[in-house]
Amino acid sequence: MGVDRSILCSSFMILMILSYRPVSVKGQTLTTNFYTVACPLAESIVQTTMKASFVLQPIIIPVMVQLHYIDCFIQGCDASVLISGPNTEKTAVANLNLLGFQVIDDIKRRIELVCPGVVSCADILALAAREAVVLTKGPYWEVKLGRKDGNVSLAANVKSLPSQTDSIAEALRIFANYGLNTEDFVALIGAHTIRTIAGNGLSRVALDIGRELVFDTSIFKSILNGSAVLTFDQRLRIIPTIYRIMQEFVTKKRFETVFKRAMARMSEIEVKTGLNGEVRRNCSRVN
Repeated sequence: MGVDRSILCSSFMILMILSYRPVSVKGQTLTTNFYTVACPLAESIVQTTMKASFVLQPIIIPVMVQLHYIDCFIQGCDASVLISGPNTEKTAVANLNLLGFQVIDDIKRRIELVCPGVVSCADILALAAREAVVLTKGPYWEVKLGRKDGNVSLAANVKSLPSQTDSIAEALRIFANYGLNTEDFVALIGAHTIRTIAGNGLSRVALDIGRELVFDTSIFKSILNGSAVLTFDQRLRIIPTIYRIMQEFVTKKRFETVFKRAMARMSEIEVKTGLNGEVRRNCSRVN
């Protein structure tokens, strides 16, 4: 029996990435106390608004992790995915079914009432992603803040986003370009435990059926036993190194430790700080 060349290619790429030790994610220095003086209520406003939204429409909240992920992987964590208009990232085919924009707009509106022109939409998105995980019984981590918002959003840039149709080797290459290793990749796949995708009409299909509002390790169990919803997730189990990592992540403590690290690294991808960006008054349009 011949050996599948795609598996050999994926395994070779994984070995290369495992030997890679990034010094830091591409980005600039952020701090956890960035708004301590300028807007001390910023984080609490994000938390209370997310909690209220979770009560009213719980299925929307987990989408915040996906929004943050998509934003960071297109052209850095600059909230460009939130901008509305012709030919923006929102209009790209891959993003047509994204949800949650109204929750971010609500958070921004509340923050602007107390701290106008201070807190960026990019920081709000990073905080909202953290709160989405916490609200679904996942881990808490400190989010470094100080990102500025970008003023460019082009549908054409969405092609840089990792796709479900990519080979595993290509997805790992994209992650490695941003200083994210194989463990980070698998840990972020773990967020599929609270993710849904568009179904028929207005319906949503859970990737972790029956557990979509609980952040746990059951998605790895589904992948390992061959019952994953996405074809991409199904393919992960044929790569020995990834299979081993997923077995380790079935233990919740181990998964959560690496997931927090991966989210922190991802949230610093090519951030804009200082004069390299702006603080939008409205997250859906540039100033």
